[in-house]
Amino acid sequence: MSIPDILTKTMAQRREAEAEIRTRYEHLDTALSERSRRLFAASEALSFGWGGIAAVHRATGLSASRIRSGIAELQAIEAGELEPLPPNRCRRPGGGRKKLTDKDPTLLSDLKALVEATTRGDPESPLLWTARSLRNLMSALKRQGHRVEINTIARLLKQLGYSLQGNKKCLEGAQHPDRNAQFEHINETVRRQLEAGEPAISVDTKKKELVGNYKNKGKELRPKSSPELVQGHDFPNKDTGDGLEKAVPYGVYNLAENEAWVSVGINHDTAQLAVNTIRTWWREMGEPLYPEASSLLITADGGGSNGYRTRLWKVELQKLANELDFPITVCHFPPGTSKWNKIEHRLFSFITKNWRGKPLISHQVIVELIGNTKTSKGLTVKARLDETFYPTGIRVSDEQMAEVFLVPEKFHGEWNYTIRPTTGGHK
Repeated sequence: MSIPDILTKTMAQRREAEAEIRTRYEHLDTALSERSRRLFAASEALSFGWGGIAAVHRATGLSASRIRSGIAELQAIEAGELEPLPPNRCRRPGGGRKKLTDKDPTLLSDLKALVEATTRGDPESPLLWTARSLRNLMSALKRQGHRVEINTIARLLKQLGYSLQGNKKCLEGAQHPDRNAQFEHINETVRRQLEAGEPAISVDTKKKELVGNYKNKGKELRPKSSPELVQGHDFPNKDTGDGLEKAVPYGVYNLAENEAWVSVGINHDTAQLAVNTIRTWWREMGEPLYPEASSLLITADGGGSNGYRTRLWKVELQKLANELDFPITVCHFPPGTSKWNKIEHRLFSFITKNWRGKPLISHQVIVELIGNTKTSKGLTVKARLDETFYPTGIRVSDEQMAEVFLVPEKFHGEWNYTIRPTTGGHK
């Protein structure tokens, strides 16, 4: 056999060996770590013999320097100059790229100073009236001379124990020292009233609603890709001069019978609407249930049309007490605790669920939706439209207040009081 034939055969064998290396690498590639890939390439290069580094480079695509690094590591381990790594490690301690916080020692402290809760608008803060987003934090850090990107900031914030947090509603009137004592007083007063078989109600105004083909929050089942079409805007049309009609639902919830009455006003939420709704509830639902009633207990929020500071509320209650010819006791919830009012989660929440996703196109639709609100526990609701115009800005003089037969209780008389019928007949 001639020398060229021997060389040709040798080259063919080398190409075949290189193809086998490629096949083995492709089978193992997805399962190899950085270190095991380097050592695999080094082992194959040593087994290949002369030209092994170039052959493994062509078969695997790994750089020659990386293969040489693997060969040096294998030889050092075989010579006892280097301890083998544990199976769960890919690098030796101190290996790999240095952490950014090691190269930039003030980065973490500067980032923490930016995200700590500070007063917005503080002239000492780099983020003036700005949301603390990743992008704004990155810009502020770069202005301080740091070289950092968004992904690094996200990782460092997680390391510092930060995450996206919304507001949490939990500070409901806790600042008043007698908050809990007032709740205990209300509970005891309601208990005594119900044990005596007398009526006790919870009253409040529901959020005003726009009347018309406007978006209403929530979703309901409809055929796929066919949502109900509503107006794109819900503000007055200045070109046509058209205003927005509103509905003002005022509710009365019977604490003993799980029944409620809602009057839907058409203009303003005033004390006159509030008391007139109580009057209507008594005529339609209260009197048939309590024909022998000798008193009425009302629990109400501390503000709004039925607030404890509202003079007109007390004047109108005096008129109602004269009509009913028995005293009306009122207990107000402490300031900032309106969510504790029974009517909120026993009536209003179910009304909202009942009309979710439905445009409130007319006052009549609102009345029907409120009146058809039901619960599994037997809630019964009656509703009616109140078309009376209730003006705002009515002033009550000291003389008018003096005519109110108001008897305050010893404990927070401004929150707890009884209005008794006045002598001399009905006003």
